[in-house]
Amino acid sequence: MANEDKSRTDSIIGNLVGYIDTRLDLIKLDLQTKLKSIFVSTIHGVLLGLVALMVLLFLNLFIALLLNDVLDSQFWGFGIVTLFYLILLVILLVGLDKKVFQGMADKAFRNTIYKADESDQTI
Repeated sequence: MANEDKSRTDSIIGNLVGYIDTRLDLIKLDLQTKLKSIFVSTIHGVLLGLVALMVLLFLNLFIALLLNDVLDSQFWGFGIVTLFYLILLVILLVGLDKKVFQGMADKAFRNTIYKADESDQTI
């Protein structure tokens, strides 16, 4: 009888250890999947940002050179493009409140956290 109880206890402990190991493996797999997703999103975002920066840079050079040609000048086109960005900078520094960006960030992160909570509930 004592031998049966010991065997049953060993079986329960073995099952519990197996369950914990499986649960840890699932957590590791979930973490690995999330990290891979973050890595891919980061690389994608950086590449998109670099391409967008190059497009913006060359578009501005094109516009400045076009204005130089239209104004028959060597520098007024660059001055006009620079003035445009200076005005944009002043508007952003003075006229735009940080609360606009805070609201966008709150909404973006709330949706992300909500989606993460949904995936945790399915396990």
